[in-house]
Amino acid sequence: MRITGAAKRLRIYIGESDQWRGKPLYAEVLETLKREGLAGATVLRGVAGFGAHSRIHTAAILRLSEDLPLIVEVIDKPEQIEKALGMISPMVREGLITLEEVQVIKYTHRYLQPLPGDTLVRDVMTRDVVSVSPETPIAEVVDLLIGKLFKAVPVVDSQKHVVGIISDGDLLARGGMQQRLSIAERLDAKTLSAQIDSIRHAGKTARDVMTSPVIIARADESLARAVSLMARHTLKRLPIVNPKEILVGMLSRVDVLRTVVNTQPSRFESALLSGVGRTVGEVMNPDVPTVTLEAELADIAEKMVTATLKRVIVINGEGKAVGIINDGDLVARVKPETRSGVLRVLARLALPHTLPTETAAQLMTPSVLTGPAHTPIAEAIRMMLEQKRKRFVVVDDQHHPIGIVDRQTLMHAIAGLDTHASQ
Repeated sequence: MRITGAAKRLRIYIGESDQWRGKPLYAEVLETLKREGLAGATVLRGVAGFGAHSRIHTAAILRLSEDLPLIVEVIDKPEQIEKALGMISPMVREGLITLEEVQVIKYTHRYLQPLPGDTLVRDVMTRDVVSVSPETPIAEVVDLLIGKLFKAVPVVDSQKHVVGIISDGDLLARGGMQQRLSIAERLDAKTLSAQIDSIRHAGKTARDVMTSPVIIARADESLARAVSLMARHTLKRLPIVNPKEILVGMLSRVDVLRTVVNTQPSRFESALLSGVGRTVGEVMNPDVPTVTLEAELADIAEKMVTATLKRVIVINGEGKAVGIINDGDLVARVKPETRSGVLRVLARLALPHTLPTETAAQLMTPSVLTGPAHTPIAEAIRMMLEQKRKRFVVVDDQHHPIGIVDRQTLMHAIAGLDTHASQ
């Protein structure tokens, strides 16, 4: 169960000696709340107090120690609290019940966050970092990034202090690139070379294109804080510096997700067996664009342009997921004479109906990583890393797609943040 935002706090003031059907009242209240599915409750024991029928006298101080005040405190969604109030109120024959509105900032459980947050960033980060100077020509930056696993590079001054970072988005917005690097690297050599030559002639440097100032983290900080920064700012990677602010590493989403997989399984076994651990069904995006095997290029491109994740799932006649197509697949697999038209459609410079006929069966990658909604998040991460996938398609009992999760969603989940903010 997840609670964020507006909630209510129910407080029940009773005495330690109060009974309900021959048992301590506070224990019966807890059992009732648990049975009704409340998020949790806490019993607080006071050191002293008095109620409507109590008087404190010196001679009666021993009596106080035998009937100390108790407070049962519950915080949950308004509808849950209202339900609990209806059950608990008749049980409190003498006492006080209060109700307040509260704002829940964070509610989680150690097993809802499989991230070993107390690990230091330096134990997880990638130390072999490629960087450029502010004077590096952008054409050289593109050459550096094309075909690499990393798609961003930090910009450092002569003392190795981070002064900026250049990502895919920066190259698109200010660097002269006409498409994302993952698409550009699938162009034919002639087309790609022409683009880089055009960028070179523009004469821009890293200083002209970089994002600055840069969000950074220190190597001696906790992984939990670094992941929180990445999740809240939707960052795929984070430059890491030492106490002297010198670049010493990079922390990527893959670095973070790998730590979850490497955590000892025994830490989560009991939680998963009792249903406490989070699953992909809880965090998935239910908006899954699908096309049939017979769908034509124009229909595929139209769905892809409007899709949040720039992917479409290919389904067969039974509605089962049999493949996946991303924008890079379209560029790489269409006929050469069609490529320029596809690029124009993806850049929203042309309408999809201008494209010729090619089908999803011809363009798709004929495999897709799938699993049921009850798949634990840690297990989904392991499967994605092992198979080098960026998406996990959630399917129902008939293997029909019902949702999808990506790395950013999983980052939010293991950081204990609202996953819907990443979708």
